[in-house]
Amino acid sequence: MSGTILWDVDTQVDFVEPGGKLYFAGAEEAKPAMARLVEAARAAGVVHVASTDQHELTDPEISEQPDYDSTWPAHCLLGTRGAEKIPETKQFDPLPLPLVAVPPPILRRLLEGRREILIPKKQYDPFTNPNAETMLDALDPDEILLFGVATEICDDAAVRALLRRGRRITFVEDAARGVDESRAALSVASWRERGVRTTTAEEAAASLG
Repeated sequence: MSGTILWDVDTQVDFVEPGGKLYFAGAEEAKPAMARLVEAARAAGVVHVASTDQHELTDPEISEQPDYDSTWPAHCLLGTRGAEKIPETKQFDPLPLPLVAVPPPILRRLLEGRREILIPKKQYDPFTNPNAETMLDALDPDEILLFGVATEICDDAAVRALLRRGRRITFVEDAARGVDESRAALSVASWRERGVRTTTAEEAAASLG
């Protein structure tokens, strides 16, 4: 086991910044809590894993007539500012996991000693990136501090995927935001029933110190 890791879900300009292509109202209010977590992890030498949407106009999720359920307006397009991580959660020198599979022994060697890992993805679930499984096995954390956006969409997909893999998760509530408050609350309640703990950025940062 490698202790605690930080798992940062899609804290990208298009979602968090007002004016972003798929801005979640109020998401920017979580930025101070997000920054506190990332700074604490960096100071403590804790691994910071970050998933990011990396879309192209041809992706099935992107539509000019979105239903806002399985299809969405163009957002987080590869090479655009909207796809970048917000300054508060920006990584200094991440290892980006490619969207094609790397042989596990090679990936494990590349991961050795790395404190920042980036998981590009085209779907909600971070494990649709073919290298995420090997990464998680290599890190083998005994706790995952998870935060980001949006609570009932990509956070939910990440939490459920990690629970299926038997992982222990603590959700940092004030470092996350949902699209719909009631749906977000239902997601968190369902996670709690499956053993997910909740905490604040202040408490989580103190635990990392």
